[in-house]
Amino acid sequence: MLAAGLFYRESGPADAPVVLLLHGYPQSSFMWSVLMPAVAEAGWRAVAPDFAGYGDSEPDPPATWERHVESLERFRRELGIDSCVLVVHDWGGLIGLRWACEHPYAVRALVISSTGFFPNGKWNGMAKALREPGTGEQLMAGIDRDGFAAVMRQSSSGMSDEAIAEYWKGYADARRRGGQLEMYRSGDFSKLEAYDLAALGLPTLLLWGEDDAFAPVAGAHRFQRELPDTELVVVDGARHFVWEDAPAESAAALTGFLARVGDSAARSR
Repeated sequence: MLAAGLFYRESGPADAPVVLLLHGYPQSSFMWSVLMPAVAEAGWRAVAPDFAGYGDSEPDPPATWERHVESLERFRRELGIDSCVLVVHDWGGLIGLRWACEHPYAVRALVISSTGFFPNGKWNGMAKALREPGTGEQLMAGIDRDGFAAVMRQSSSGMSDEAIAEYWKGYADARRRGGQLEMYRSGDFSKLEAYDLAALGLPTLLLWGEDDAFAPVAGAHRFQRELPDTELVVVDGARHFVWEDAPAESAAALTGFLARVGDSAARSR
């Protein structure tokens, strides 16, 4: 299915409250495919787009952080999503949380995993290399299918052959590879000084892999300190790709949180 130029997956009743699932890098909406039936069974409508240039969404240059935020809002408007529980992972957090701050009326709760949203944040080594002119181009030119598969399997115990095939779509041509560099190079954390995530005052689930090397669990504890209404779940043995490393534990944490969000909304009416 397509909306606002973005391919998306959907599961659950069309009239149910929406859970909007935003994938990380270098993934696509496929990362949510195991989780979405559990969300639907819990009585919610799961909606998961591919960001432009990833999965089955065509590139839509410029591939900057700002452009992804703008395309997410176009997607929301075209689908008529008035309110959602926002679930984010990795770059989906940088895009989605920025969008949430700009459109707070459209978000009723947050689920944050394996990401950051801090003006003094630091990029990991791989991200620094992608942001470096020349070095990033060399890295992109040197990535082949087998090398990509090896890196993904080293990074996640739950990375299936099908998942790798889906995520490789983000490297299908020069436009998509160049878009990855453009996104990272637009990612100056100082831009976050204009945003106050805590001011949204939203109930928040923090879901993290215990052994996340790309977004260490210290970031989850910082979110817990800085946000007013949080619940932290750290999954033992899981790494950065926590939703794929521990799908059952992650689904249980999310559906339990959704039940509490739904009960709270019902009591407030």
